[in-house]
Amino acid sequence: MKKSEPMSESYYYILLCLSKGANHGYGIMQMTEKLSQGEVTIGSGTMYGATSNMMKKGWIKEIMSDGHGMERKRLYSLTETGEEALREEIRRLKRMLAGAEEV
Repeated sequence: MKKSEPMSESYYYILLCLSKGANHGYGIMQMTEKLSQGEVTIGSGTMYGATSNMMKKGWIKEIMSDGHGMERKRLYSLTETGEEALREEIRRLKRMLAGAEEV
């Protein structure tokens, strides 16, 4: 069984948000606050660095928006590799929780 490295909260929430559909950075930041019940806030600097790193890993990809006029936002979507990374992190977190419940 391969040991998976823990994922940062920012990475986890970005992938979780994108598992619900393509989104732009600001939308991911808002959804993260909602999903984490205000516990996790992703700033724009963190978002930029995280999305850049996750694109390099092949977990997410940038897609073009159908923006009207001059305003075009960067939209991100989850790749199959990203979906698997998210599923593996969820499995890891469930194993940790199961261990804590046995105590």
